[in-house]
Amino acid sequence: MVKVLLVDDEKRMLDLLELYLRAHKYKSKKALSAKEALSYLEEETFDIVLIDIMMPEMNGWDLCRTIRKNSDVPIIMVTAREQKEDIVKGLKLGADDYITKPFDEEELLARIEALLRRSSTANKIEVNGLLWNEDEFELSYNNKLIKLTPKEFTMLGYLMKKPNQVYTREQLIELIWGYESQTDGRTVDSHVRNIRDKIRQVGFPIEDYFLTVWGLGYKWVNKI
Repeated sequence: MVKVLLVDDEKRMLDLLELYLRAHKYKSKKALSAKEALSYLEEETFDIVLIDIMMPEMNGWDLCRTIRKNSDVPIIMVTAREQKEDIVKGLKLGADDYITKPFDEEELLARIEALLRRSSTANKIEVNGLLWNEDEFELSYNNKLIKLTPKEFTMLGYLMKKPNQVYTREQLIELIWGYESQTDGRTVDSHVRNIRDKIRQVGFPIEDYFLTVWGLGYKWVNKI
């Protein structure tokens, strides 16, 4: 089932969106503020996020910018603002699409489905039989399931999505635990050991791919 995060400071609008989407088998989580939305995003994975622009404390543009620092999740801006400059601003900040209020239900659903189709190929990464599948939240090797914790799965995904990019321990802490977390580098190292051990047990040569960059952090490399 597709999971949608709805962000709007108007409860009535959230309830209306949830009602629309439920009828088409979408599972919605509702956030009445940007802060609440960010807390959900730290704890769960979503297939798509719908964000209202005009919200107090942190508006939709700032929320979109913040999400894009850590995630490639598809984002649709749902807004009453129709000015071209507002639309362009949202797209430049990382939104994938926009729809204006009042919106047509069929158009909204069509835009959601189009974005999900576009992003589906990016949600699966296969390297010599090792398949990281974000849609199913599963890691497998030659069809053998490897049980990772949510944070282990997320960490591996960041590395596999950007091969050869070095992630410092500090970057991984901010991406996975959040910038306000009290987590230290030893926790990152512990998660790395667990990931390697679990993948090694099914026969995948993880040491050839998941590398330690001494003094810096970790990276993933794809062998030819």
